[in-house]
Amino acid sequence: MKIRYLAAVAMAACFASAAFADKVVFSSGAFLTGTAGEFSNGKLNFKSEELGEIAIDVEKIAKLESDGVHTVRLHDMTTSKAKVTVVDGDYMVEENGELKPLDMEDVKDIDPVVEKWHGSANLAATATRGNTIGESVSFEADVRRRWEKDRFTASTGYYFSQSGDSRETKRKDTSRYELMAQEDHFWTGEKFYSYVKGKYEFDRIMELNYRYRLGAGLGYQWLEKDDFGHGPLSFSQELGAEWIEERYKPIAKDDYCALRYAHHFAWGITAVDGMDFTHNFEYLPQVDDWENYLINADVALVYAFRPDWQLKLAAEWNYHSRVADGIKRSDIRYILALGYKW
Repeated sequence: MKIRYLAAVAMAACFASAAFADKVVFSSGAFLTGTAGEFSNGKLNFKSEELGEIAIDVEKIAKLESDGVHTVRLHDMTTSKAKVTVVDGDYMVEENGELKPLDMEDVKDIDPVVEKWHGSANLAATATRGNTIGESVSFEADVRRRWEKDRFTASTGYYFSQSGDSRETKRKDTSRYELMAQEDHFWTGEKFYSYVKGKYEFDRIMELNYRYRLGAGLGYQWLEKDDFGHGPLSFSQELGAEWIEERYKPIAKDDYCALRYAHHFAWGITAVDGMDFTHNFEYLPQVDDWENYLINADVALVYAFRPDWQLKLAAEWNYHSRVADGIKRSDIRYILALGYKW
């Protein structure tokens, strides 16, 4: 008697589970039951007992039967909760018990990824012994986060190298440190923003005791992870002004106001899974002396060979048109580093 009772309970539980399971019906008439998850990049994440976790193209879904509540984010970055389903490949939203088409022209995305702090730390080191005695170390780290209306980025870098014919003749070839932070605030939708930025630099080889930069300006986010078939693209331009205070060893302290133009480009290369390309550029001419200017630029290829580990190949260029006597205006660094990312 007890066994029959337990069997009946188990069967009832199975039927109840099937009754309340989500269901995806395809155009062919085939269907899957299971649990409907989040929408992501035109796909529905779905978990079924037969196939496990899969991603289904929304355009291939004839009907989605689910009471799941999803987050809808508009282009002005406002969000709302709604019951979203799919009928004949189109997103539908339930309002007052009725299904209505979701106007995708106003929608940036459905179930946007909850932004967290992201960043990376990259380290490169070499040592030579024999005809040349030398060591070099470079360390770079960055953190960033994107909210609905704000974005924060910060980075730091330390570069050191020394070489010579012997331990006694070794001299420093590179000794540089920098720290930067920038806060962006988006005012109208997801494109137009204002920013404030600060940066500190020290370079012993260029005899730069310090350089402080503090500035503000406006920016425009032309692209932000927009995918045209070859991977997500991001591109922004900025125009502003900065107050710069710097001191080189042989000369007195100098401070001046400079204009600033900058652009930032990032491409997640679809053809090579885990590969990203980035490029940054900024130009800062002194307002009352255009022959005095700074240029900073970099290009980098980053390959994530594991979810938390990456290789970074980068070239960085720093140029100052006016430096102390005997000091070169241009510095170029080539870096191959192993990094951890989160």
